[in-house]
Amino acid sequence: MLPRHQDPIVAVATAPGRGAVGIVRVSGKSLEALILALCGRKLKVREATYTPFLDQAGIAIDMGLAIYFAAPHSFTGEDILELQAHGGPVVLQLLLARCLEASAEIDLICHQPRLAGLRVALPGEFSERAFLNDKMDLAQAEAIADLIDASTEAAARSASRALVGEFSNEIHKLKDALVHLRMLVEATLDFPEEEIDFLHKADAHGQLQLLAQTLQNVLQRTRQGALLREGIRVVIAGQPNAGKSSLLNALAGAELAIVTPVAGTTRDKVQQTIQIQGVPVHVVDTAGLRDSQDEVEKIGISRAWNAIETADVVLFLHDLTRTNAIDYIANDREIARGIAQKVPSGVPVIDVWNKADAVDCQLAGGSLALSAKTGSGLESLRRRLLEVAGWQAIPEGAYIARARHVQALRNVDVHLMRATAHLGSSAQALDLMAEELRLAQNALNEITGEFTSDDLLGVIFSEFCIGK
Repeated sequence: MLPRHQDPIVAVATAPGRGAVGIVRVSGKSLEALILALCGRKLKVREATYTPFLDQAGIAIDMGLAIYFAAPHSFTGEDILELQAHGGPVVLQLLLARCLEASAEIDLICHQPRLAGLRVALPGEFSERAFLNDKMDLAQAEAIADLIDASTEAAARSASRALVGEFSNEIHKLKDALVHLRMLVEATLDFPEEEIDFLHKADAHGQLQLLAQTLQNVLQRTRQGALLREGIRVVIAGQPNAGKSSLLNALAGAELAIVTPVAGTTRDKVQQTIQIQGVPVHVVDTAGLRDSQDEVEKIGISRAWNAIETADVVLFLHDLTRTNAIDYIANDREIARGIAQKVPSGVPVIDVWNKADAVDCQLAGGSLALSAKTGSGLESLRRRLLEVAGWQAIPEGAYIARARHVQALRNVDVHLMRATAHLGSSAQALDLMAEELRLAQNALNEITGEFTSDDLLGVIFSEFCIGK
């Protein structure tokens, strides 16, 4: 642990603003003296006590519930004190300041070094303490933040599954099988003179195949979990008056963007997050793409191209009522060339033909025709978006995951393929196989935090809210 992990910490654990109840949380070692200073009495462990919260002069700042959790039976594994007061921001700041003040007083009067240096917690530091004190692994700690940040019901349920350990259990099963394989390889290397082929007798090849198959199943569910957490960024692009804002409003089910017959109405990006089968879809409406001398519109068009560059999916919207206009066709072709140059390789571009209610037309197979005005064809578009995003409904349910989890599992897959290539070869090849299996295990350990760095922990927990 770093030196700061030994400090007692305090924070307001509820969201900023007014509310019926607000919580100030303290975590550290030996909080009895602080409890006495704040509450004027000792508290029974794990029992809510209605009590005044006292200032330095012994006058009540507020009346509320105080709960004391003794180590190691607490969220962080340390002593925890929770003060549940009325949820006004001034009250909570007074309690926070009183905790810091009381800590300093105790240090001066009682010379109690364990409580010295009480400080305001960093974002995610309570959860970080829980991880460092083996109350949960890193994947479970990340699931706390994902549960708080969940933007859909499916994402929340998936985060809850990860929090109770479903994802971690899958990783531990993979690791146990991997450790067993490593044992067989190491035994073969350590006892070359023995007339026993450990690898052949234990069907190491079959075990590797089974492990690789299990890994693919976990990887598939992890990809789905990452999609539930991150969602996809869909950018609507096209010429002015193609119906981009109308399409955004239709998908969102609300009048978010201004719609008029005047070309160039949309001057800046308008974004809304919707959900399709529980998957967050961040839809971005952009300014119409054309040559313009208007300085404000030119800025909007520049931002539209920037949005296209960062899209996961581009919806190139066409106007069916103008498909016979030579200038319109030429401009669409120019925009198509620009999109092809802007979007990274592998980002899908879906051609969508709007205003199908106004034109009787037959499109080539695979083309999407819809009417943002009447809503016809929207369901087909939603299905297409899930398809290109790679979403597959899994009967057992996905567990929330992050991009780093997916990358770690892909690394495991690469190391297993290399290990399989070295199986059954010379002693030198077995050495290489043993190394690949070791690297595969390290990649798995990165997910649960059994093999990680302080830099990675800093990045992960800095994304948490303060007080959690």
